[in-house]
Amino acid sequence: MLKAGVLGAGHLGKIHLRLLNQSEKYELVGFYDPDAINGKKVADEFGYTYFDNINTLIEAVDVVDIVTPTLSHFECAEKAMEKGKHVFIEKPITNTLDEAKALLGFERKYGVIGQVGHVERFNPAFMAVREKISEPMFIETHRLAEFNPRGTDVPVVLDLMIHDIDVILSIVNSPVKQVNASGVSVISKSPDIANARIEFENGCVANLTASRISLKNMRKSRFFQKDAYISVDFLEKKVEVVKMKDAPEQPGDFDMILQNAEGEKKQIYFENPDIEANNAILDELETFADAINGNTTPIVSLKQGTQALEVALMIIESFKK
Repeated sequence: MLKAGVLGAGHLGKIHLRLLNQSEKYELVGFYDPDAINGKKVADEFGYTYFDNINTLIEAVDVVDIVTPTLSHFECAEKAMEKGKHVFIEKPITNTLDEAKALLGFERKYGVIGQVGHVERFNPAFMAVREKISEPMFIETHRLAEFNPRGTDVPVVLDLMIHDIDVILSIVNSPVKQVNASGVSVISKSPDIANARIEFENGCVANLTASRISLKNMRKSRFFQKDAYISVDFLEKKVEVVKMKDAPEQPGDFDMILQNAEGEKKQIYFENPDIEANNAILDELETFADAINGNTTPIVSLKQGTQALEVALMIIESFKK
């Protein structure tokens, strides 16, 4: 079992503590939080070991799980990696692109492995259709959330939209050609609502919308590709797969047939992939353990986390134009 320590005991940090504690792939050594009052409170309530010194915790573990505010990700990861510790870093990887690129260098220099917490890659609905999404040419995403002060220290692009950016980059095998975006600050000092259009060199276009001041929560993505439409509801964990194929010469009474202007007939049919219930955060942590033990590339590598951050920052920069 890998010895693990958590940095940060806020809302998400407590979830990570609980899951690492129950995982058969980790031994939870303890956690550090700069707020000693909160740290002792969490320790008393849940029985986890509280370290009042970050360096002492890092020395005691194999894996450092960084669940702190984004602004401190780089400093925490640097401390851990230079001690030869593997790092799991909540999204976004860092606050700046230079910091993210520096971590890539540390990963090579110190021979450690890092993973970024883009948890939607482990969403059971997405996993059920991942292999069916092939060369999409138009993608539309909506990620809307009710207002929560937690997370408003960063623009909505880094808070919410980056989930969809990462998913899209994992599917579209093409460099980004152009980004156009707009963002509006309503309550926070940084944009609370954003829309972005990402054009890829292969012709694919992705239209992303994110809001953290909506009246209801929504996390939906739609993928359009040749002869197929795939919808993923990340929140409700549901999928729709609508496909087309050449129509039979003698259609059945209930077959759905479309005919285009050239007279070609297509049959519409539906697929219902099995969705296996899971705990996405536990899965991302345990597959990270597998990557460490097998010395393989994690499902969401530091490089991929850096690419998602780079596109997110391109979107934010586009707000200024």
